[in-house]
Amino acid sequence: MSQIEFYDTRTRTRRAFVPIHPGRVGLYSCGPTVYGPPHIGNLRSRLFSDLLKRFLLSEGLAVTHVINITDVGHLVSDADEGEDKIEAAARKTGKTAEQIAAHYTQVWRDDGAAVNCLPPEHNPKATEHIPEQIELARKLEAGGYLYRIADGLYFDTSRFPRYAELAHLDLAGQSEGARIGVTEGKRNPADFAVWKFAEAGVQRLQEWDSPWGRGFPGWHLECSAMAVRYLGPHFDIHTGGIDLASVHHTNEVAQSECGYGVHPWVELWMHNEFLDMGSEKMSKSKGNVRTLADLVAKGIDPLAFRYFFLQAHYRQQQSFSDEAIQSAATGYRRLQGVARELGVSSDPKSLAPLSANEAAAAEPHRERFRAALADDLNAVSYTHLTLPTNREV
Repeated sequence: MSQIEFYDTRTRTRRAFVPIHPGRVGLYSCGPTVYGPPHIGNLRSRLFSDLLKRFLLSEGLAVTHVINITDVGHLVSDADEGEDKIEAAARKTGKTAEQIAAHYTQVWRDDGAAVNCLPPEHNPKATEHIPEQIELARKLEAGGYLYRIADGLYFDTSRFPRYAELAHLDLAGQSEGARIGVTEGKRNPADFAVWKFAEAGVQRLQEWDSPWGRGFPGWHLECSAMAVRYLGPHFDIHTGGIDLASVHHTNEVAQSECGYGVHPWVELWMHNEFLDMGSEKMSKSKGNVRTLADLVAKGIDPLAFRYFFLQAHYRQQQSFSDEAIQSAATGYRRLQGVARELGVSSDPKSLAPLSANEAAAAEPHRERFRAALADDLNAVSYTHLTLPTNREV
């Protein structure tokens, strides 16, 4: 049986995967910032981590999967400036931050269920783990990694020599502000906020008392604190979109390895590429967003989108178009037709056991499928099946 190999973003190599603890895997995936409806580009990240989890489970491994809910601390600028995205949505709609977060968290969960994603073992909210975040910030302060400026506590990236390692950043070659903008008072352009102070005269919906006064956590702090809370200070795999590698994940590594005194904090970093709209990343800021509800309104089965996702490797950019999703929908209906003709139920629990002859005949196909998934989740070839052209769909 071939060994499992996954591509590791940090080392830029394919690496044999061996769990830290035999028989079980700790998996953390960056989840949604719940200020608006998740788009199908976000859903690609969810489907990627679900494919990974299902494969690990099929290998007989016990998987503890954590997906966070960002309901505070994610500002509109990577430079740690501007308004919190949840606060902005609440102000615009007249609803509370809790109402905004609760609504879009449920939309995210419903979308995941519609495309048949397994629920995570833990789905923690940032607002429910403020003590853990404050405790990590205290550790960093005690270690001399933080300094104070007018608007908050910042991490001094010059104290962490491996800061550029994950994303292979050329910090020296970048002009100030090119990557994350400029905040007055920062010692180094890459330094990032760990705790933000409440502004005098500005009434926020989400603030907490802390050793440094009233305020709220920076975006990056939550993932480190919650990952360690549920998986421990050293775990197997961290996933997310490739756009998170250069800022969010890089900052997670810095504060986690310094705060918890570990290296590496994560054994394997796996990132999925963008879903683009005409050679362009899909994003809310560009106004080119499509949601799962948009597809359903056009008669597309949510599982047809899952089938579409499987037509490109997770590390390849995937172009979305009406033609592409309609083609995937046709292919999915054909698969359903084949399953019906074979008398195969959509419920795995109702399937009758294979006879000895059937099992023997199926084994080579199972092994080829398993070998493809062990080859960095290469499920692509199995979505291009040759089906009768005269089948009614």
